[in-house]
Amino acid sequence: MIRHGSIGHEGTKARNLNGLCLRLFVSSWLFGMAASPAHAQMPSATRLSILQAEDRRAPTANDVAILRAGARSGDPLTARMGLRALGRLERPSLIPDITPGLRHPAPENRAEAATAIGQAAQGWKREPAKGAAAVSLDSIVTTLVARMKVDDDADVRAAICETLGRLPYTSATQAASAERALLDMAARTESVTDRLGVAKGFEALVRLHRALRPPSDEAITVLRRLAAPDNGDLATGARIRRLGFESLVLAGSPDADLLEAASHDPDPQVRRLAMRVVAARGRPAGTNGSGGPTAAILPTDASWATWLKDDSPIVRLEALRALRARGAEEACPASILGALDRDPHVALLAIDQLSACGASPVAVALLEYNVEDRVTMNAPRGWHRAAHAIVALAGASPERAAAPLQQLAGAQPWQLRMYAARAAAVLKDRALLERLAKDESDNVCEVAIGGLKTVAGHDADAIYMAALARTGNQAVRAAAAALEGSSRADEAGAALKTAQARLQAEGRDNSHDARDAIAKTLAALTGHPAATNGDGRGKTQQNDLNADDLRRLAAPRARITIRDVGTFELALFTVQAPATVLRFARLAEAGYYNGLTFHRVVPNFVIQGGSPGANEYVGDAAFMRDELGSWPHVRGAVGISTRGRDTGDAQIFIDLVDNPRLDHDYTVFAQVLNGIDVVDRILEGDVIERIEIVTGR
Repeated sequence: MIRHGSIGHEGTKARNLNGLCLRLFVSSWLFGMAASPAHAQMPSATRLSILQAEDRRAPTANDVAILRAGARSGDPLTARMGLRALGRLERPSLIPDITPGLRHPAPENRAEAATAIGQAAQGWKREPAKGAAAVSLDSIVTTLVARMKVDDDADVRAAICETLGRLPYTSATQAASAERALLDMAARTESVTDRLGVAKGFEALVRLHRALRPPSDEAITVLRRLAAPDNGDLATGARIRRLGFESLVLAGSPDADLLEAASHDPDPQVRRLAMRVVAARGRPAGTNGSGGPTAAILPTDASWATWLKDDSPIVRLEALRALRARGAEEACPASILGALDRDPHVALLAIDQLSACGASPVAVALLEYNVEDRVTMNAPRGWHRAAHAIVALAGASPERAAAPLQQLAGAQPWQLRMYAARAAAVLKDRALLERLAKDESDNVCEVAIGGLKTVAGHDADAIYMAALARTGNQAVRAAAAALEGSSRADEAGAALKTAQARLQAEGRDNSHDARDAIAKTLAALTGHPAATNGDGRGKTQQNDLNADDLRRLAAPRARITIRDVGTFELALFTVQAPATVLRFARLAEAGYYNGLTFHRVVPNFVIQGGSPGANEYVGDAAFMRDELGSWPHVRGAVGISTRGRDTGDAQIFIDLVDNPRLDHDYTVFAQVLNGIDVVDRILEGDVIERIEIVTGR
């Protein structure tokens, strides 16, 4: 059993979530086991039928009836599961079945009902409300606001605030109504939890609806208050400050005093956000990258020196990005020094930014040194500097990049050849791109075809058609896209149809991006509408949700060992995402992830891995359904990568920082318990040695 106290005492964990996230969400964790007697922990037949109906996405009236009955159950846990399941269907017509949950005696159920209403309303994005019988978005707001005014539980009020911010409004009047409700709540906040709810509501409202209606002056005042350091509450209020500052960045409204305070905030994520404002100021006058006005804030040279030497690599990295926005004159000296940074992610970003520093002999020499440093390149986990340097050198000094590029194009590992293909595209080296398009690695082929499309256009159609026969979905997708507009319509069409038939016969859900690209190009070549995929795309795999596995995995952990890096542990959220946890656990126990890699590393965002093809487009064959819940995408949250609803293929990602824009759009099924420092050290291509599922208490 992973108890609240056992997580909260972890120093790293406390810094990541500040204890606040846990207090808000752990009450609904693990089927309520921490507070329930042993017999209540067993998944009853009713609860199991709810999970199974949800897993099927309730395609029949009987399935919907099961969920409705569950939501009305006299057992609080069963009712909570029913409410959650109804919301996840994203059918606005079911909101009247969820709304009574706002009056449930248990505050956990009222909070779940508020979250479920917000999720069910997302269906309007696909199918707008029709006719007088359709439930009204305005009436939902009225109901939520009325409940928020009388509810005596801070967690419930916080859930309602967040839902008010993320409802799919279509008019400025609706957005104004939501803002007024949040302002009223802000005026009477009673706790840290209330302030967090207001902050989450405003962040969603500003992010999603600022084009409908920018935040009012009164809202900006509240956001500045939320973002400002609160004496005596610096630790527990860190996430509130992040959300407040994030909202101000989106609105383009942080002022000089607030930026100064944020740049010295004890929380590194707040300092990182301050760097984003500075970066925005370096863009063309009058914009901050999101359409809002830019504050006239002029940092001194001393400020830059402080930021570039910050103790936290996420701040140093963001400072380098901010300097890039100011131009090469200021960015290049900092990037030269940054290339020597002790943190590899900062160093690699600095190397990337040296591509704009061709006028600096020191920068060019540094890039040449990294490209030619065979000792580092051949060391375990040592290829990255040379790979990034050859692409940067191609931009900074094309003539000096040509010779070493030919050597790297034949190097091991394949990632070096992939970066060589990127450099060849910068140099417009058609011959090398054609050679790399035939590489044994589908990832190298994909990048080379992308470069050929730009450099050679349809002169390379024969190469694209040959690539359609490859097994990698990413290479097939790139080849199909490159053939759009080909003058060899008959020949290209035949090759595309052959590839299409092969992919459909294989019946793998996760080839849908390749199939979509083929259908789009065929439609363009033939002038006929793209044919729909005839292989059941969008139908998720039915999981064997059974009582034995749910009992066995009631309170599991996962121990992940990364080769040559270290080990970290996850708490798995069986109550929030049972189908996802079961799928992940079964794959892990079968050894599926052993030897796979983290192929995508985006500093200050996420790392992603678990693909047999080490790319975005190859994963476990069958899709898994989303299980969108209330746990937020905070630093250390573990989610499932998708490209559209219910398209997960068992690839996982880990949030390196708080990413509120991912909330309620990507399943969170776990949270890093310990070893977040190991996660921070993971580089592109690092190997998952093994994943062990620990079911003991």
